[in-house]
Amino acid sequence: MTKLALVVADAGPLIHLDELGALDVLGDFAAVIVPDAVWREVQQHRPLALSHPAVKLLRQSMLSASAQVNAVAALYTLHRGEREALALCLQQNIALLLTDDTAARLAAKNLNINAHGTLGLLIRAVRKQHRSPAEVLALLAAIPAQSSLHIRPSLLNDVIAQVKAEWLTDDE
Repeated sequence: MTKLALVVADAGPLIHLDELGALDVLGDFAAVIVPDAVWREVQQHRPLALSHPAVKLLRQSMLSASAQVNAVAALYTLHRGEREALALCLQQNIALLLTDDTAARLAAKNLNINAHGTLGLLIRAVRKQHRSPAEVLALLAAIPAQSSLHIRPSLLNDVIAQVKAEWLTDDE
């Protein structure tokens, strides 16, 4: 398996993927950088997520946020962890932020940082053949009952339909 680039994570995907038993979908990243504030948040809610054997998580402190990050943080009313995650992306020239927070995604877009959430990471797992389409469909269907991820049912149904249309044959 080829290792990919570094990514920075907000708490949401780490917590939600752990709730679904699917943190291993992050295993092909060279490392997942976890800002100090995010680390503390995950430690409070899902401490075992921080020691998953298939994922290299690196706790990292942020020295200071740039004026650019402080401006978008104020504009989008971001929490400390989201602000630290964006700042680490810019400081370390990391182009991908993992977050489920809509405001953080908008702020990332404003800073030219790509953002992927739990749903995108599960779809990516099918594309990378780390999980079968049937496994990802089961995980997507389990989100309302097994995860604290808040998602519109219509969006979840659209994603499930997309996975079925793209990867399932008539036999499945």
